[in-house]
Amino acid sequence: MAGTAVRTDGGSARGKDASTRALRGLDALNFFLADVRDGLGPYLAIYLISVRGPDQGWNEATTGLVMTIAGILGLVAQTPAGAFIDRTNHKRAVVIGGAILVTVSCLALPFLSNFYAVTATQSVAHVAGTIFPPALAAITLGVVGPKMFSKRIGRNEGFNHAGNAVSAAIAGGLAYYFGPVVVFWLMGVLAALSIGAMLLVPANEIDDDLARGMTANEEKAGDEPSSLKTLLQNKPLMLFAVLCAIFHLSNAAMLTSVGQLLTHLSGKDHATSLIAICIVAAQCVMVPTAIFVGAKADAIGRKPIFLVAFGILALRGVLYTFSDSPYWLVGVQLLDGIGAGIYGALFPIVVADLTRGGGRFNAAQGAVATAQGIGASLSATLAGVIIVYAGYSTAFLSLAAIAGLGFALFLMLMPETRDEVGDSPADGSGVPRAAAVA
Repeated sequence: MAGTAVRTDGGSARGKDASTRALRGLDALNFFLADVRDGLGPYLAIYLISVRGPDQGWNEATTGLVMTIAGILGLVAQTPAGAFIDRTNHKRAVVIGGAILVTVSCLALPFLSNFYAVTATQSVAHVAGTIFPPALAAITLGVVGPKMFSKRIGRNEGFNHAGNAVSAAIAGGLAYYFGPVVVFWLMGVLAALSIGAMLLVPANEIDDDLARGMTANEEKAGDEPSSLKTLLQNKPLMLFAVLCAIFHLSNAAMLTSVGQLLTHLSGKDHATSLIAICIVAAQCVMVPTAIFVGAKADAIGRKPIFLVAFGILALRGVLYTFSDSPYWLVGVQLLDGIGAGIYGALFPIVVADLTRGGGRFNAAQGAVATAQGIGASLSATLAGVIIVYAGYSTAFLSLAAIAGLGFALFLMLMPETRDEVGDSPADGSGVPRAAAVA
């Protein structure tokens, strides 16, 4: 099996040394893949509406329908994608294949005008994109081992946010001169660089047992448990999934609602520029936040840091109501860099804690990601309804209250998972001690 040669004794792989080439490859992979993994994202609507337009049958409704269908299929694919990463010993090839599929599906868009063809290509891109989060976390765990996983995940997230910020800035600058089509050129370049970065990570340094959450004291599981079974049998993991859904139910609609409010206040041209500034600036804040979380998660603990993320999220919602000044709204949005930076860095760490020893790490990542996706999907609808009937301030306060609820539930019910890190669960069942205690 790839990578097993580095395990010289029963537990050495838990703190295994990775080569400089592998670590630099992970840095580059997270940086260049940051934009590819999300496909066209918000640029899809911009391209279809501004370039194709009503003359070719594209408006906000048809564009929204494409994004909804693709989003639902991507949501459904998350758990199977995680389970597939658990099973495969060819993780590099999977990442490369996913990058090619997403890129080709998006590069085909300028040559397609039929609604069904566009929907099909974007659905393929969304489904293929679900492979990246569990694959990157699994490769990282397989390369550095559990003892260095927290620190390395923080570094991964830092490079990911930096990549998002740089690509957004480049796309925004070049689009001013060349139009929306520049996004396609940029995506092709980044996909090629992502493939090169993946090849920098030697296949024999990825321990596939470690990558799926196995430890030195457990044999590989014969069958993959279903994601639903994993959630139902592991109570802390099930609770964490609910808390992730609550976080995104509160968070997902905040930037969208701010964008809508800025449009009313400043006009669509100025609002677009201000939202672009929000995104780039927030990503820049996420870089040091994610690195700090990765470096300190083992020392401070997961729970206190995660509570900060919920607290910052609730604070954002309240602060939005203090002023309608565009500068104030943009400034408050920068807090998203702290909350989202913490969440992104801690998410795979907590899932790894709660599944260590059972070989279910990546399937569980997919299952929890599905829960958070449901929360995010409901968020925009909830905020929109409240805005229509009660106004923006009520919507922001409602989203803040949801974050406050999440804070309270996390504080009272969620165990600290840091102490669960060990070679195997206490009962050897593949279910972490936290699950047995809960």
